[in-house]
Amino acid sequence: MYRFRHYYYLSYMQSNYPPYQTFPTLTSKEIILRQLTDTDAADILDISYYNGIQAVDPAEAIKMLNKINQDYLDGSSIHWGIVDPQSEMVVGTCGYYRGFANHIGELGYILKPAFQGRGFMSKALQQAIEFGIHTIGLQKVIAVTEKDNIKSQHVLSRLGFSEESKNEEYITYSCPMK
Repeated sequence: MYRFRHYYYLSYMQSNYPPYQTFPTLTSKEIILRQLTDTDAADILDISYYNGIQAVDPAEAIKMLNKINQDYLDGSSIHWGIVDPQSEMVVGTCGYYRGFANHIGELGYILKPAFQGRGFMSKALQQAIEFGIHTIGLQKVIAVTEKDNIKSQHVLSRLGFSEESKNEEYITYSCPMK
């Protein structure tokens, strides 16, 4: 289980919402989270979405990346490419979407199918959660997944998230902050 006790009080007192002077790159031995650029569009075409709509070609993926980057500049999101440091390939994306109302961040994420089951998403979300708490100052981190997305539910469970609510289509999970 992921523990956040030490930093909860500190995050309660401060907020540091995007954008930042320099886009934050988060690195570890296992994973790199970095800003996506137009040159990544062809590599992430199969996982490029904006508002639930998938890109159909690299040009549309670039338009979506531009919207995502504008959302970041507007202070309503932060979106990273998940990079395998061994191959330097972008294997997925993750980040906070839909603003930061009430000091709550909603994680969104997607991984290329060829890289599922190898720990990339768990590592990426751990880094994103830490960033959300330590840097942004979030008081709550949630994730919403479709009811039939069992793999996503397993990732959230491994990270210590618990079910907060559900409806006919979606389940909302929250991360333990205390």
